[in-house]
Parts: sequence; C-alpha cells; structure tokens
Amino acid sequence: MGEVSTDPALERLATAAPADVQATFCATLVDQWIRMGMQHAVVSPGSRSTPMALALADRPEIGVHVAIDERSASFIALGIASASGVPAALLCTSGTAAAHFHAAVVEADLSGVPMLVLTADRPPELHGVGAPQTIDQFELYGDVVRVFASAEVPDSRSAHEWRALAAEIWWATLGDDSGPVHLNLPFREPLVGTTLGLPMAGEIDAHDVIDGASTAGEWFASPVPLEELAISFSGKAGLIVAGRGIADVSGVARLSETLGWPVFADPRSGCRSLSTAVCAFDPIVRAVSTRPEFQPDVVLHLGEQPASKVLGQWMQARAAAGAEHVHVFAPQRIIDPAGIVTARVYGEPGAVCSAIVAEGLEPAPASWLARWTAAESAAQAALDAAFSAASDGSPSEPMVARALSASDGVLVVSSSMPVRDVEWFGAASSTTVLSNRGANGIDGVIASAIGAAIGSGQRTTLLIGDVAFCHDLSSLVGLSARGLDLTIVVVDNDGGGIFSFLPQRGTLGADRFEQLFGTPHGTDLIGIARAHGLGARTAHTMLDLQEALDDRECVVVRVVSDRDQNVIDHDALHAAVAAAITA
Repeated sequence: MGEVSTDPALERLATAAPADVQATFCATLVDQWIRMGMQHAVVSPGSRSTPMALALADRPEIGVHVAIDERSASFIALGIASASGVPAALLCTSGTAAAHFHAAVVEADLSGVPMLVLTADRPPELHGVGAPQTIDQFELYGDVVRVFASAEVPDSRSAHEWRALAAEIWWATLGDDSGPVHLNLPFREPLVGTTLGLPMAGEIDAHDVIDGASTAGEWFASPVPLEELAISFSGKAGLIVAGRGIADVSGVARLSETLGWPVFADPRSGCRSLSTAVCAFDPIVRAVSTRPEFQPDVVLHLGEQPASKVLGQWMQARAAAGAEHVHVFAPQRIIDPAGIVTARVYGEPGAVCSAIVAEGLEPAPASWLARWTAAESAAQAALDAAFSAASDGSPSEPMVARALSASDGVLVVSSSMPVRDVEWFGAASSTTVLSNRGANGIDGVIASAIGAAIGSGQRTTLLIGDVAFCHDLSSLVGLSARGLDLTIVVVDNDGGGIFSFLPQRGTLGADRFEQLFGTPHGTDLIGIARAHGLGARTAHTMLDLQEALDDRECVVVRVVSDRDQNVIDHDALHAAVAAAITA
C-alpha cells in the first residue's frame, strides 16, 4: 500500500505524542479525501469521534453538517450523494450510535449510492471488559458494504500507509458498483491533539490500491453479444422501460428514435422530456393491457424498476407469452423479481443504447410508435381536463403530485403513495426526481431531502405523506438554521393512505383495519413544524399551494386529504384515461 520514504513529516511523527499522531492521522485521511473530490461531511456529536470530527471541521473546503440524531445524519449523507454523485463522509461516535446508520447504509447498498461511513471505536483494550459505549463494530453492517476496514489505533510507524488507506476506501465507494463503505476507527484518550505536518501526497493510482476500481463507461453483455441483441430488436414491436440509473439520456433517445419504440419513463430516469416518452404508462397499461395491437415482442428495461405493480404484472404476462426481456444495468447484480429477464447487459444504459444503435437496426412499423404516442397524448389530455375541473376545490393527492412534478430544481418523493402519484400522474418535465427506492422504506425521508438540497445546491421540494413525516421528525431539529432552499409538502390523510388500496381494506372490519393499517395519529403537523421554528401553513386550494411554494419563509406546507376519497380519486383518473384512449 505504499513505500517508506524520506518524508520529513514521517520523521517528526516518529517522536510525536500519541494524541498528535491521532490528530495527524485523521487530518491526512481528510486531506486525501478532499484531493479525491469530497465536498461534504455529516457529523453526529460524540466524544470518541473527536479526532476525526476536528479534522473535518478544520477544513474550510468541505461543508460540515451536524445532526444530533445518527439516523437523520445517515440519510442526510445519503441525500447528498444521491443528488451529487459524490460520497459524503458520515461520522459518529462508538456504541449504538453506529447502529442507527444501518437503515441508510442498506438503502445506499440497494440504490448504489456512494457513502463513506466512519465509526469511531474504543481501542482493543476496552473491548470485552464492560467499558461504556462499547459494542462489537467489526463488520457491523454485514455484506451490504462494498468494503469494511478496521484501522489500528493510529501509530506513526504506519504513517506512510495513511494516504493509500484513504484512497482505497474512497475508490471502493465509487465505480460501476458504487455503494457504502465502512471504516472503523479506534481512538485512545486523550482525544484532542495537535495536527503536525501531513505525509506527502503522491500520485495514487486507484487500480494500485484496490481491485475492481471504477470502470465507468465499460460494459459487457451476457449471455448474448450486442450484435445479436441488435438483430433481435430490428423490425420488432418493442418498448423501452427507463428507470433510475441512466447517465446518458441521449443514448436512450437515439435508440428509441432509431427503433421507433416508446420509452416508458419513470420520473427518476431523466427521460420524461424525450419526444418518444410515455409518462402515463401506468394508467395507459391498465386500459390497453389486453388489446392485441399494444402487445410488445421485446421489452428493453434500463436501470431500476418503476413503482407500478400494474406494469410489472403486464411485463410478466408478456414474458409468459414469449416476449424477450432484456435488462441493462451498470451494477453487476440482478434485478428480476418476476424471473422474466432473458438477457442481461451490464453497463451504463445510455452508452449501451448507443452501442446497439451502432450495430445497425431496422425500425418497428411506424404505426407501433404512433399508437403509443397517441395513447400518451390522450392520457395527458384526460388528466389535464380532470385536474382542471377539480382545481377550485380541495387539492387531491394526484393533483398535488402533478403540480410538483413540474417544479423547478429537485423533487424528492417519499415511497408509498407520493412516488406512485408522481410516476402515474406526473407531468412530462425535466425536473430531477429523487426517491429512496432501493429498500422502498419511508424512514429518513426528510433527512434525505435535506441532503439533496445540500448536495444539489438547488431549489428542493419534498413530497411526503404524514406517516413518513412523523417517522422522521427528528430531522426537523436545527433545520431552520441550515439556510436551505427547501419546502416540505406533506399530504395529511391522518394515517397510512397506501393501505386503503390493498385487499386488507375490503377483507378486514373497519376497526381492525384502522388499528393495524389506517393508524390514525391525530398529530398537529403545523404545530410541530412551528415548534421547530419553521414557517408552516395549510394549503386549502391549489392557489394556496402555489403561494406557499413561492413563500421562501414557509418550509412546511400541509395539504389535507381523505383516505377513502383518495381511492375514489385514483379510480376516477384511471377511468378517465381509459375512456380517452378508447375514444
């Protein structure tokens, strides 16, 4: 991991006090990470993490964001990297503090979001003797991290390896299989020392310090080469399902236009502004799933899965009828819960699409794409008419989602109904949409939006349900002082609205359903927001909502909804789209 040199800093460290060695060790790691691109660190306060916390805070080149709740801190770090693509350092003290990172680490793993997890630890002599705030942190997160490393208590004799350690950890979190890494850092008291001269920064080649370093832009196909896929695509009636994970949208556009295939564009894909995009694919598929003229022979799935269960079931039915199903994804892991994929290509989807175009293709019959674009136009017109007719009344949940889907900047969407409403009824726009869909949890959503606002530096809006809002109330602490351009729109139906769409709603008695699924909480969301020093108001109409969004002093906007009426609203919109397509 490096060679001993005549670096004068190493000579000074050889006779330095242990506390000064610790301080210099941490400062060296931080310096190397800054050189490699780190811009932010998220820190939860604690004693044992003092050496690293001071090293981070001493560098003006990075933003240091403090969150007293480790779970909030971890999701802020997740949001920063989701929005920027650059990992943030995430630091906590020893003990159960590190356990509170786990949910965000799992999400980072499944979503392929880079995260640099730093957990302070007691030194070896304090383990197994009943020392306070001491747990077994070795491989705490199991195999969900790309790399786990537990450093030794900093020793001057290994100072020539410090920068290589930092580089190894940094590169492990990036690349085609980006994700979280965990570096465990034991420190001895005294914890406050003086930073001495840092070991020299040489040229570090990522391929020298870790196997499997970044291979961005490279790909390989399995089980068939791309030229064979091009042959199987040519002249076929096919469609492209575009999910999160596409870096080069132009490549998708070229393939779609060359083949004459529609693009079912998940809001997180970045493809909703393409001329061939079908944004209302969920309500359209509900309407045309059994019509023979809409049945594809080939499905090309790019990136992650959309939320639509209806689309997934239709794809499964098409596969059972013999349709090919090709999946393209940069990480070399399987996304195929229905077991329908017939071929896989590992690589950046946009680059793979461009490579397939280069093989030479024959388009589908012109009527194929025309049929889908006509259905999309009819669906969007039907949705516009339905929302316009209801604009004078209380906003429905789909209406709010459609309005926010065309907002400026970044839109963060909670799982459960918000992500579905934006996917099914959202506008065709270029808005950047982020959502934690790796594990599909509702934890840490406010914190993720805070991180997205930090990482993007853009105007950020969060669409969240009341249960997810209550689940992450600790993230409101200190939010007023962060100076972020962030608005939280919370749909309040006093419970778990998504459960009203499940069979349990009709099979259980009303009291039992409310007890276990409806879970009304009766929380004063506006009062809670104001108690945290945040401007807050309830929007009773769409005009109220727009005024609240334009008011930078208003951070939390509550929109009242009714769970039973929400089911009726969704059914009516699906019926309107079906009628428009039939007409």
